[in-house]
Amino acid sequence: MTSMTSYYIGVDIGTTSTKAVVFGKKSEPVTASYFSYSLHSPTAHISEQNPNEIFFAVKNSIKQAVKNCLDSGTIRDNSQIALIAFSCAMHSILAVDSAGDPLTNSITWADRRAYNWALNVPNKQEIYQRTGAFVNAASPFCKLLWLKSEYPKIFEQAHKFISIKEYVFYRLFGEYVVDYSIAGASGLFNMSTLNWDTEVLKIIGITPDKLSKIVPTTTIMGKITANNAQDMGINANTPVVIGANDGTLSNLGVNAISSDVVAVTIGTSAAIRTVLPQPFTGPPVGRAGPPAERVGSKARTFCYPLTTEHWVIGGALNGAGVALRWFCDNFCELEQQAAATSGDPLDVYKILAEKAEKVAVGADGLLFHPSLPGERNPLKAVNMRGSFWGLGLHHTKSHMIRAILEGVIFNLCTILPVIEEIIDQSQTTKIAQIKATGGFARSFLWRQIMADILGKKIIVPQSFESSCLGAVVLGQYATGEITTITAVANMIGTTHQHTPIPENFAKYQKILPVYLRLYEVFLEEYSKIDF
Repeated sequence: MTSMTSYYIGVDIGTTSTKAVVFGKKSEPVTASYFSYSLHSPTAHISEQNPNEIFFAVKNSIKQAVKNCLDSGTIRDNSQIALIAFSCAMHSILAVDSAGDPLTNSITWADRRAYNWALNVPNKQEIYQRTGAFVNAASPFCKLLWLKSEYPKIFEQAHKFISIKEYVFYRLFGEYVVDYSIAGASGLFNMSTLNWDTEVLKIIGITPDKLSKIVPTTTIMGKITANNAQDMGINANTPVVIGANDGTLSNLGVNAISSDVVAVTIGTSAAIRTVLPQPFTGPPVGRAGPPAERVGSKARTFCYPLTTEHWVIGGALNGAGVALRWFCDNFCELEQQAAATSGDPLDVYKILAEKAEKVAVGADGLLFHPSLPGERNPLKAVNMRGSFWGLGLHHTKSHMIRAILEGVIFNLCTILPVIEEIIDQSQTTKIAQIKATGGFARSFLWRQIMADILGKKIIVPQSFESSCLGAVVLGQYATGEITTITAVANMIGTTHQHTPIPENFAKYQKILPVYLRLYEVFLEEYSKIDF
């Protein structure tokens, strides 16, 4: 490496696109490149992608990001790229033959075809305690059971069963490796041994040689093959760090890596995560307590490794920003037209927020459960749906918008209490603040609603593309450029801060138990309907 300024590339392989973000020496974003790909969903239960499309997107996003830097004069040549580190979405699985060619598409986390196989898995609780992963339709563990039953010839022909990240790395380096973090989200990984779980593999009927070698998230790979390096416009000697899954790296990228800080991401879906120094799988199911605790305990929390000293616990929710987008797309034609005249289609959400802001806290008795796509946990929540409750003649569109904004935050309260309980059991600390990211963070009103319902200080970090930044920080730690991942604290700023308004918090505290009781009733009733 020359004495010229170094730059770092964080790559995030997502569900809809791959992005490559170039960061400078102070972790400031310099440029970004995005390549999208299609999602094949011929039915409501199928969600697959072409692995070669994704590999193409990975290579071209890196190539374009490097080109952007060269064209702008940011770098003189590709020797200034100090490292590349990877983030990736979780829970994908595909089968490949002995030549490394796909026998299936990449089956994504959203694919529901393994639902019935998940229902019939024995000893779910024991498996969860060992693996830290939910036994549900999203799990690669359950997807392999489905594949074995429905496509036995493909199952027998398969040389390896791998995630999309493993496929990309095989194409780049010619070896099958998987990091602790992606493996940890597979349902096949034993948290104690840091290896494949023997009992789970027996249930599936496979041996460890059918899976990749598990390596730490800080592993520096060998040389990229010459052709791939040339295609991407990088030096073949550029250090490539395998990285982790997108959720764990998002926590790192917003500096939510201690147990007194919780990261909440609200985009199309939502996730709540914190970090503990050791694995933890939560309190017993059905523990007695107030409604928030009971629902939270049923929802459970996952536990995935970022490093062996940093274990990310949390939960994911399907019912989030997708609900507001659904309402906007179907019932807000006038608002969309008004936004179109402004030249920015996203202004429609600003218009909706202005309408909601005129409505009182609690939307005058209107509650909304946002789980239109179903929920992930508990297992039967896959059939959960959205609902307005308490509609009266006095309610308007503005009330419905406000109820949606509040309902998305109330939905977080099906998970947050169990995270608080885990922190209380395993630490002496309490949650001091919440780092909030995602599309919702553009709305002042929505951020304040979060503070008022959760009763916590809300901070919106300034960091750009938190998963990509988290990958770069992990990469710098792996290469020895920084000595601890806590150095990320010096790399991000604060864009917005909100503290709870006491009178609003008091009102929401009266509404929350009603919301949670209704959630349990709806969950039970929806589970009786086959969608």
